[in-house]
Amino acid sequence: MPTETTTTDTPENHFEERLKVKLEPTPNGSVYIDPEEMEWSPSQFENIAMKVLFRDDEEGSMTVLLKWEPGAVLPFHKHPEIEQSFVLEGSFYDHDGICRAGQYVYRHAGSMHETKSDEGCLLLAVYRKPNVFVNTAGFDKS
Repeated sequence: MPTETTTTDTPENHFEERLKVKLEPTPNGSVYIDPEEMEWSPSQFENIAMKVLFRDDEEGSMTVLLKWEPGAVLPFHKHPEIEQSFVLEGSFYDHDGICRAGQYVYRHAGSMHETKSDEGCLLLAVYRKPNVFVNTAGFDKS
C-alpha cells in the first residue's frame, strides 16, 4: 500500500512555493525623489516651510521635509493618527521633551500639544492623517 506524504502548511512552505515561480520586479514600482531639486513651499504657519515627498490625499497620509526657522511655533494641535519625526538638523520640543539632530520622536494618536524650535530645525515627518488645528487641518497654506 503506497504511503502519502503530507506537507505541513507553514509560512516557510508558502515562501518556498512562491520562490519556485519566476518573480519579476514591478516596472516603475519605485519613485525616486531628489529633495534638493525641489523648492521650499510655505506652510500655513509662519516660519515653517515644506517639501512634500509623498502625499495620498484620499488616505490623508504625507511624508514631508519641514524647515523650521529659529523661533518657529507650531500652534496647539491634535494628532488623529500616529505622527513620526526624525530631526536632521537643529531641534524642536514640546512639553514632554526635546528632539535633537539624529533623534526620533513619535506622537500617539489622539495626543495634543504645541511644538517650538528656538534654534530652527530640519526634520522628516510622516503623517498617517493631517494634524487638526483649531481652524484647519494639515500644513498647506490655503
